[in-house]
Order: sequence, then C-alpha cells, then structure tokens
Amino acid sequence: MFNTWFALSAHTAQLCIETQHVIGLRLMKIAAGGAPAQAEVTRMVNEKISAFAEAATTFAMGGSPEKIVRRYRTHVKANARRLSRN
Repeated sequence: MFNTWFALSAHTAQLCIETQHVIGLRLMKIAAGGAPAQAEVTRMVNEKISAFAEAATTFAMGGSPEKIVRRYRTHVKANARRLSRN
C-alpha cells in the first residue's frame, strides 16, 4: 500500500515539474503574439477539455489514479516536444 502511494506521489511530482516546463514554453509562444499565439491558446483550451474528459472516463471505468497521471504525462511530454521544436 505504501509503495503504491509513494509511486503515485513520485509520478505526480514529476508531472508537476514537466507541466511547469510546458507552461513556460507556452507563455513564450503566447507572448510572441500573432496567429501562432492565438492557435496555441485555442489548442491549449481544447486539450484541457479533452484531457479532463479522458481522465474522468478512465476514472469512471475503474482506472487507477496512477494510470490517469501516466496518461497526463504522455500528453505533457508530447506538448514539450512540439513546443521545443518551434
């Protein structure tokens, strides 16, 4: 039980760190302004709605909190890769 809780805490902490990196990348893109900034804001809002729906569905279907955090991390990593290329 303790190991499961500890693993979830570790993955959640990693998610927080990775998310801060993506927030910084997004802020730089938005600060640049123009059409790419508007597209990023729209994409960000749509991603958040989609991620919430996915997490709620996973949880409702009996998925574990750790599974939800792992999935969020894949989304965050994909955003970091995409934003780092631009």
